[in-house]
Amino acid sequence: MPKLPILPILPILPIAPILLAAFAVLTACSSPTPEQQAALAAEGYYTHLATGDYTHFLEGKVGADSLPDDYREQLLTSCQQFMAQQQRAHGGISEVRVSNARRDTLTDYVTVLLMLCYGDSTQEEIVVPMVDRNGRWQMR
Repeated sequence: MPKLPILPILPILPIAPILLAAFAVLTACSSPTPEQQAALAAEGYYTHLATGDYTHFLEGKVGADSLPDDYREQLLTSCQQFMAQQQRAHGGISEVRVSNARRDTLTDYVTVLLMLCYGDSTQEEIVVPMVDRNGRWQMR
């Protein structure tokens, strides 16, 4: 059997750990993008809705902190009615997942696409516009 030539990989071996370490540092030190931050916030708000925590869902809406009490109660009741309807129609929302997030730099908001996964195994993709208000991503 003929001998195969051995490729000279010895010069690469000493720098391989350095390259791996540099890659780890670059990826670990990068802060989340606005798209990632907005998507995480939107997913969290809709998870609150799906689990019946309507107050925290509503707090994710821009201007929720200045709503009159009677209007806030009406919105909370609407959330409860919506989730009851989803329970009857689809067995409730079993999971909320981020599909995509895109930033519009002209209008300074992020459009987040969320996938609502229902108890009857159907899915629905919804659009959630998000804005940054003083370092906090909220639903528009």
